Amino acid sequence: MSGPGRSFALRVVRRQAGDAAIVYRRRLSEDGKERHARLAAIGPLAFSAGASLLRDAVRASEPGGRPVAATIAVGPYHPLDDDWGARVACYALVAAGLRDAGRLQRAAASLRHADGTEAAWWLGLMANGARKRAVRALRILTEAVE
Repeated sequence: MSGPGRSFALRVVRRQAGDAAIVYRRRLSEDGKERHARLAAIGPLAFSAGASLLRDAVRASEPGGRPVAATIAVGPYHPLDDDWGARVACYALVAAGLRDAGRLQRAAASLRHADGTEAAWWLGLMANGARKRAVRALRILTEAVE
């Protein structure tokens, strides 16, 4: 996952309830080595509701724009560029704990069309202590909740 603009990764995992995903962010450890730090999980319901967002993110982040299969491979890390990584991370945080598939689809569609810089701003808000309020605000803006 090295290279400029590859700060995020997505890994699909198979669970009993269905496929799920984990969003990682690249960080430097104290000894200066790059490590994947778990940022958020996407449960099976949110994974299926946001499948188009996740496929678009992996597809857009592929070197040379190589085509991606209809399903994202289970197991390996899929590097995401910074814009798509921020969108997917925001979706993961917004989707956490929600159970309405229709609203999760709306949130995924909103974030798929969101500006990457704006998504990074929201992700920064959620990471800097105002997580509960920022998640609630982004859920409302993406129509994930009423």
